[in-house]
Amino acid sequence: MPKPAYDVHYPEDPRSCVVFASPHSGRDYPRTFLSETVLDAHSVRSSEDAYVDVLFDCAPVFGAPLLLAGAPRAFVDLNRSPDELDPSVIQGVMRQGHNPRVASGLGVIPRVVANGRAIYRGKMSLGEAQYRIDTYWKPYHVMLHSLLGRALQHHGQAVLIDCHSMPHEAMDGVARSGLRRPDVVLGDRFGAAAGGEVVDRVEAALIAAGFTVTRNAPFAGAYITQAYGRPSRGQHAVQVEIDRSLYMDERRVRPSENFQAVRDALRGAIAEIAQIGQGRVPLAAE
Repeated sequence: MPKPAYDVHYPEDPRSCVVFASPHSGRDYPRTFLSETVLDAHSVRSSEDAYVDVLFDCAPVFGAPLLLAGAPRAFVDLNRSPDELDPSVIQGVMRQGHNPRVASGLGVIPRVVANGRAIYRGKMSLGEAQYRIDTYWKPYHVMLHSLLGRALQHHGQAVLIDCHSMPHEAMDGVARSGLRRPDVVLGDRFGAAAGGEVVDRVEAALIAAGFTVTRNAPFAGAYITQAYGRPSRGQHAVQVEIDRSLYMDERRVRPSENFQAVRDALRGAIAEIAQIGQGRVPLAAE
């Protein structure tokens, strides 16, 4: 099994209300898991947000914690509801209505990786699925909830930056339309997960760093932005999807020669984003 459920990099000076998190960059693929999949050790990584944890690793320098997944997405998807169980890969699960994510094989225990390639030869037991949820999904979300609660209490608001990467071909439709292909897609569930002022600040920081940015198409945010975005309560969630081809060789799953340049550009954006909410009067401790 993957070793840790998560890892947290805390700032020495927790001066930011922002929490950065990467739920899909885990890359601890145990031999037992690899022996259960029909995929090789390279192909199983195709749905991983490879190196996103490294791209955002400077967040604590600017006063914000960084939460990282320990388990790989192919093992358990932390950006899905624990109820999104796929009867096609888990024994004893009944179909309950139509869920497009589950139907496409991308439930909390994924059935496929990128391009619809099957992960397993057959089905796993419901007990195994529940074990993964209890051991990896739940601790990650307990910690995420704690970090956001602490930020809200100490700073008067909390902002979650949910960090992801997207395949280059995800934006092919935009390119065909004649528009400039975005480097980054921000998802705020069309305003339901974050206040406009917060999203504007995130977008402006990324544009100032040299990225082309669009919002909510084709990624408006999944379970995490839906579950944690409560702007009316001062808690905001913004999903950030970065084009993988900017910084890595997607076929080989390796950093490209542009990796450090993209990382440096993001550093400036992260520094600006971490300043959101600074200067506000914090809420009194209860």
